[in-house]
Amino acid sequence: MAGSIPPHIKSISIPLVSNQTAEFGIAEDITDNIIEVFTEENILRIVDPDNADSVLNGIIIKMDDAPYTFNSAEAVSEYRITITMDINWHDVKNDVDLLTKRYTGWGAYGLTGDINTDGIDNDGDGKIDADDDDEFGEPREFATKIAITKIAEDVVNNILTAW
Repeated sequence: MAGSIPPHIKSISIPLVSNQTAEFGIAEDITDNIIEVFTEENILRIVDPDNADSVLNGIIIKMDDAPYTFNSAEAVSEYRITITMDINWHDVKNDVDLLTKRYTGWGAYGLTGDINTDGIDNDGDGKIDADDDDEFGEPREFATKIAITKIAEDVVNNILTAW
């Protein structure tokens, strides 16, 4: 899989992403999730910036938490969290940007307080409630985690296919 990455790049540094939103803790969550996806995919060694062949920098541009669907009484039945961030993957040796792109991820949640019974496909996997074994926890927090995971997976996929 790593055959599409420039051959001289064997490692990556992933510093804490910058956060231009008022959302507390989101930079740490996104950074941790990106590192986790890189670790799971095992495509590049994650190292400190001084020893890295490449560096992945990110900036969280905005985080929207807005009504998404309404019921017949025109009351909000579902909210969608959308996170938008810019990512830059830089080749340290050649001093060139390998990937510069804006990413968006989203997650949905309802108002019931229990995402296990809210009737919403919170993570967009085509399954709801009892049929979806990963839908549990606080609704807004879960939706945020889903949005973050989508961004992390898209970043890794783009790095794998960028070259």
